Amino acid sequence: MVFKDATAFVSANPMYFVIGFGVLLVITYAIMINLWLDLSYMKKRYNKMMTGVDGGNLEKLINNHVDEVNMVIKEQRELRQELERIDAILAKAITRIAVVRFDAFNDMANDLSYCVAMLDSNGNGIVISGIFGREDSRTYVKPIVDGVSSYKLTKEEEKALREAMTK
Repeated sequence: MVFKDATAFVSANPMYFVIGFGVLLVITYAIMINLWLDLSYMKKRYNKMMTGVDGGNLEKLINNHVDEVNMVIKEQRELRQELERIDAILAKAITRIAVVRFDAFNDMANDLSYCVAMLDSNGNGIVISGIFGREDSRTYVKPIVDGVSSYKLTKEEEKALREAMTK
């Protein structure tokens, strides 16, 4: 019964249905044209993107950048190894130095005698003492291991050693 009523309605008003389908057809064509223009615009953008700055394609450009990044990573590893090697050398280099000047004899002025403590970052090194008198001068060298000497140190040598250790 519903089908007969619908058929009767369409038969009685064919012009309205033709106009309605025509409007739907025009809307469909408008949507198709809009989609075609969008697709054309996207194709142009895609082609532009796939062409690099100098005319090469994007794939080549990305591959070149990946190669450059790999090269930079390799160089960075080499630099890290070199830095570790230099750090190992510097750990043994003399980096802490202190000088104490003093008058070894009460009758001499100008603090001509001295003690120099020269240590690496681990507290290993030497203390050099120069004692100057009127008639002669003497120089002494005492080894330092881990901030301690196996020889007895004078108070001036101990002061130079303490100053060097605090640097």
